[in-house]
Amino acid sequence: MAGLFRKVYDWLMRTFWALEMEVTMVGLQNAGKTSLLRVLAGGEFTLDSIPTVGFNMKRVQRGHVTLKCWDIGGQPRFRNMWERYCRGVNAIVFIVDIAEPELIPQAKEELHALMSNQTLLEIPLLVLGNKSDLPQRMSVDELIDELDLKSIRDREVCCYGISAKEETNLDAVVQFLMKYANR
Repeated sequence: MAGLFRKVYDWLMRTFWALEMEVTMVGLQNAGKTSLLRVLAGGEFTLDSIPTVGFNMKRVQRGHVTLKCWDIGGQPRFRNMWERYCRGVNAIVFIVDIAEPELIPQAKEELHALMSNQTLLEIPLLVLGNKSDLPQRMSVDELIDELDLKSIRDREVCCYGISAKEETNLDAVVQFLMKYANR
């Protein structure tokens, strides 16, 4: 019976108090952007994800909030598109593979270049260290230091370690994003 009430409640919330927000997911290739989006949208994690060519868009429903998520390719030829897809969104999600520490300097450079765009001022930034299920991963504190996140100003910055594969910390990700649904 409680399940029925929950469904009615969710329907009422979506119908009368629905909010939609836009989120852009960026990061270097193979960081796990597409896998994370697939899992958030209720799909299965797969190891054989193909690289995103250009962009993907999926809608993720959470209660009365619809997250319109843009997943932008991370290969060098697509990075010049990042700023364009980040303009006017409710939040920017920057995903980093924390099991590949040799890629962190490049990720830092791309992140700080993106955050220096005047068109993106005040848009909240969520940095996700993906692949926390792997033994050779960096800690969140190491990631914060290596990416120099404390130097990023003019916006809220938050950082979590996640695993799209194990679905670790994904509730915290959704909660952070939903906080900005009515921005």
